[in-house]
Amino acid sequence: MNAFRLLNIRAASSALRTSRQCKVIPVRAFHQSVPSLAAKVVSTRKLLPESQARLEAQDLDLVQWPEERSMPRDLLLKEIKGAEALICMLSDKIDKEILEAAGPQLKLVTTMSVGFDHIDLETARKNDITIGYTPGVLTDATADLTVLLTLAAARHMKQGIRAAETGEWTEFRPDWLCGYQFTNKTLGVVGMGRIGEAVARRLKAFGINRVLYWGRKEKPALKESLNAEFSTFDNLLAESDYVVTCCSLTPDTKDLFDYNAFSKMKKNAIFVNISRGAVVQQDDLIRALEDNLIAGAGLDVMTPEPLPLDNKLFKLKNCVILPHIGSATIETRETMGQMCVDNVLAALNNKPVPYALK
Repeated sequence: MNAFRLLNIRAASSALRTSRQCKVIPVRAFHQSVPSLAAKVVSTRKLLPESQARLEAQDLDLVQWPEERSMPRDLLLKEIKGAEALICMLSDKIDKEILEAAGPQLKLVTTMSVGFDHIDLETARKNDITIGYTPGVLTDATADLTVLLTLAAARHMKQGIRAAETGEWTEFRPDWLCGYQFTNKTLGVVGMGRIGEAVARRLKAFGINRVLYWGRKEKPALKESLNAEFSTFDNLLAESDYVVTCCSLTPDTKDLFDYNAFSKMKKNAIFVNISRGAVVQQDDLIRALEDNLIAGAGLDVMTPEPLPLDNKLFKLKNCVILPHIGSATIETRETMGQMCVDNVLAALNNKPVPYALK
């Protein structure tokens, strides 16, 4: 992209923020006087430094929202017109209206995420638009965070931090903030894909001696590598001390965890969800925690996102909540950005998109 135009976008953006005269920054207005024959690419957010620098170095008519928040929908509807490629995020709703507003020249929508349920796939297919995403890159970062959430929920980290900060921490009390350890316990994994396997391997290092898993099909190789047993869903719920949800959101998994499911779990069970918020019937989870059907929960995904501050989950002592940061490591997010750029360059050059949804 022409560096002068990008610098002007940033300068004008900064000036508007400083003056506080306008909350919405019409980025393209800053370079309308500079015509370009290069392919138009819209990005709803800036990428991380290395992938951003690579994107800027291309000969593109780049329209990019410079703010930390989502690109306003009305601005996206305006700027998508004439674009050949769109880089979006999981929080952007790319529906029929957006796709049709772009025009027939739109070749690619590439999302900086593994999930793609925010994109209208049916309309994309009808309009011959390729969908790019970032598969296989989140495994280690998300598995690490899953272990963190499981430990935090099991060992009352939320209450412990608050106790240290508020002065509740006084003398030694034998039964105060006693949680659960992992030695000789059973882990249940719902959705034994790459992330599920990585979570199981990590938690076995903490002493887990039995792994149950439920999903679309049995994976015999896991019996040897993880001593993992394929299980029915109900059996997994009944026998697991830790239940970790790593499955995709499908019609079969939507609202999979309802009050009935939680009632089948052990009273000392810890439930962790890092898949999608809609896998859980959230009001039922709140009831289950309030009724002490289970001991605690750790959530990196919720419905909706961001979760409203008045939601009951925030008030529960036995629920640890993180703001959907499973992939939030520098290494992973840079790789995701590079994959998006790879997809864009391939599409614009009429080559196979390397990370395309089949």
